[in-house]
Amino acid sequence: MAFKLSTKAKAQTTQKESSGGYLSLKSIKDGEPARFHIVSEEPLEFWQVWGESSDGQAKPFRFVDEPSPSDIEAEMGDYTRRLNFEGTAPDKVTFSLAFFAYNYATESIQLVQFTQKSIIRELDSIVSMEDYADLSEWDFSLSRDGKTAPVTYGLRAVPIKKGAREKIDAAWAKAQEDGYDISEILRGGNPFGGAKS
Repeated sequence: MAFKLSTKAKAQTTQKESSGGYLSLKSIKDGEPARFHIVSEEPLEFWQVWGESSDGQAKPFRFVDEPSPSDIEAEMGDYTRRLNFEGTAPDKVTFSLAFFAYNYATESIQLVQFTQKSIIRELDSIVSMEDYADLSEWDFSLSRDGKTAPVTYGLRAVPIKKGAREKIDAAWAKAQEDGYDISEILRGGNPFGGAKS
């Protein structure tokens, strides 16, 4: 009898990796850039701080405007503000951008969130150039360099993949039909219309 993998086992090795509905920066490997196409009309801009429950569960709290310490305390309820890496003070409130994008690796619409100032600066630099005024013609390639500390990321615009427009448009139409709503993350809700979490 020959040693063989079942059809089920083979399928597991060929499935596209996904981190739920999010394109996670942690999933990007050195030398393997993530390619995505922005489908949102504009980014959602907000401030974020992390809290922890009494059993250690982490949860992001998001605010439209930069929150005061009393705003944070009122919003967190039973959660406590997470401490910084050194454990000496409350973790910082970070400015964030989020938008929906077509992730080529998963062939699906995912939520992308950037808190890293360097990535936000690069994105702003690209979209501010007249050459990139029509983002529907451009993809983005996000690379990671984790060989040194701290980890650095690079973002660049690349022409949209040939033949990708139809897949992107179909995936975005389906996401909208499913009720994807990015503003749900401000309320702690599910931005994927109940389809993913």
